[in-house]
Amino acid sequence: MTELTIDLPAGIEIDGEFKADYERILTPAALALVAKLSRAFEARRQELLHMRSARAKRIDAGELLDFLPETAHIRAGDWRIAPIPAALECRRVEITGPVDRKMVINAFNSGADIYMADFEDANTPNWDNQISGQINLIDAVRKTISLDTNGKHYQLNDKIATLMVRPRGWHLDEKHMLVDGKRVSGGIFDFALFMFHNAHELLKRGAGPYFYLPKMESHLEARLWNDVFIMTQQELGLPQGTIKATVLIETILAAFEMDEILYELREHSAGLNAGRWDYIFSCIKTFKLDKNFCLADRAKVTMTVPFMRSYALLLLKTCHRRGAHAMGGMAALIPIKNDSVKNEIAMNAVRIDKERDAIDGYDGGWVAHPGLVELAMTEFKKVLGDKPNQIEKLRPDVTATAADLLNFQPETPITEAGLRYNINVGIHYLGSWLDGNGCVPIHNLMEDAATAEISRSQVWQWIHSSKGVLEDGRKITVAMVRAMIPEELAKVKQQAPNGLSPSYERAAKIFEEMSTAQSFAEFLTLPLYEEI
Repeated sequence: MTELTIDLPAGIEIDGEFKADYERILTPAALALVAKLSRAFEARRQELLHMRSARAKRIDAGELLDFLPETAHIRAGDWRIAPIPAALECRRVEITGPVDRKMVINAFNSGADIYMADFEDANTPNWDNQISGQINLIDAVRKTISLDTNGKHYQLNDKIATLMVRPRGWHLDEKHMLVDGKRVSGGIFDFALFMFHNAHELLKRGAGPYFYLPKMESHLEARLWNDVFIMTQQELGLPQGTIKATVLIETILAAFEMDEILYELREHSAGLNAGRWDYIFSCIKTFKLDKNFCLADRAKVTMTVPFMRSYALLLLKTCHRRGAHAMGGMAALIPIKNDSVKNEIAMNAVRIDKERDAIDGYDGGWVAHPGLVELAMTEFKKVLGDKPNQIEKLRPDVTATAADLLNFQPETPITEAGLRYNINVGIHYLGSWLDGNGCVPIHNLMEDAATAEISRSQVWQWIHSSKGVLEDGRKITVAMVRAMIPEELAKVKQQAPNGLSPSYERAAKIFEEMSTAQSFAEFLTLPLYEEI
C-alpha cells in the first residue's frame, strides 16, 4: 500500500489503498467535483431511496400499479427529446462488459457501434476495479491504452466503438470516499470522475460524454440525474445538453413512467433500453409477497411471454414517438467453442432474438461477447440497410395497458432442474463476485448481477408462494433448498475456474441466507459490498 500523496480538499476522506497510478484519477480537483455534487444532491438521493422503500411497503400491502394520473399531461403531450448527436445516431450493436484493461480493448475493437463500459452489474465494485477502470478509460479515450499479457499484445484498432459508461445505481454507495463523514453515492463517484477527466477530451475527438443510467424506479430519479448533469456541465464549462444518457428500463415501476423519464432528461436523453434481466428480477421483487404471483423456470421467461412482450413494445413505441433510440436488451448466450451442435443452437437463439428486435423496430441491441457482434449486426442490417436507426418507425398499432404489463405468464413449469440451476448459478456467480469478477460465463451464458438476482429471488419467491410447486407435485421448501445447496456447491467447485477459492463456501452461505430468510433482501449487492 502506497502512502496518500495528494492534499485532499476539506471534508474529504479516502479510505482505500492508494496505488501509484491512482493519483491520475484521485486529483484534488476531481475529488472536489465529486464532493460538490455529493453535497448538493445527497439529501435528495436519500429522500428518493426512502420513497422507494415507502412505495414497496404500499405495494406489499396491496397497492396496484398503474400509470400516474398526475403526469397524464406529459404522456399526452407532443414533445420530443433534443437532437441526438452524430456520434450516437448509429447504435445497431452495443457490446457491454466490465472495465478491466483487456476487456476494454477487446470491446472497443469488437466491431460493435457502441461499447458500454460497466461500473455496475458486470463489475465487482471493489476499490481497485473502480479506480483502475477509470484509468483504463482515460487511456482508451486518448487511444494510448495497451496491454501485454500471456505473450499477447493488445492495443486499439484505428476504428473503434463509441464509448458509453454505466455508473452505479442510486442505491449503491462508494464506501471508500467520505464527504463530511458520509459515504458518497457510487453513481456520482463513477460519473464525476469520468466527466472530470474525459468530457473535454471526448468532445475534441468528435464524440462526447455518454452514459447509461441503471436501476431507476421513477421519473423523479431521472430528474435527479438531470440536475446532476446540469451542475456538472456548469462546473466543467460545458454547454448544457452536452451529456447524453440512455436509461435502462429494468424495473417494472419505471415501465409505468417511460414517457416521464424521457421528459425529465429530454435535453440530455439518448433513449431507453429494455434491460430484460433486471426487469424480470424487479417483477419478482415487486410482487414478492403476492401469494398468487409466480413465474416458471427462468429459462421459460423469454422476451415472447406476455408481460415481457408488452413491456418491450411499449418501450419501443414510447421512444420513437419522442424521437429517441429504443435499444434492445442483452442476449446472454455466448459462443460454445467445444460443442458445435450446442453452439449452433445458441447462435440461432441469438439470431432469432436480434431478428425480432430489428423487425419490431428497435434501433439496436446488446451482446455480451465479441463473438456475437457480427451475427447481431447482420440481423439489424437486414432490416435497417444503410440507415443508422429506425426512429421513424412509430408503431401506432401497439397498445399496452397496465393489465398487459402485469400479465405474468408463464407460471409453469417449475422443475427440480430449474431450481437446482438457480442455486448453482447463484453460488457460482456470488463466489466469482467476491473474488473480484462481476461478469462470469456460467453454463454457456454470460451472467452478471442481474441474472444472479433472478436466481436468488426466484428461489425465495418459490418458497413463499402457494404456487411454488415442482411439476412432480412437491412444494418447494426451505429444507429442500438447504439440502440442494451443498450438492450444487460441490458441482460449482468442479465447474468454476477458481472453484477451490474459499469465496465459494462463503457464497453458498450467503445464497442460503438470502434465499431462505423470512424477509426479502432488496439487493444482493448491498450486503455483498460490505464484505469486499
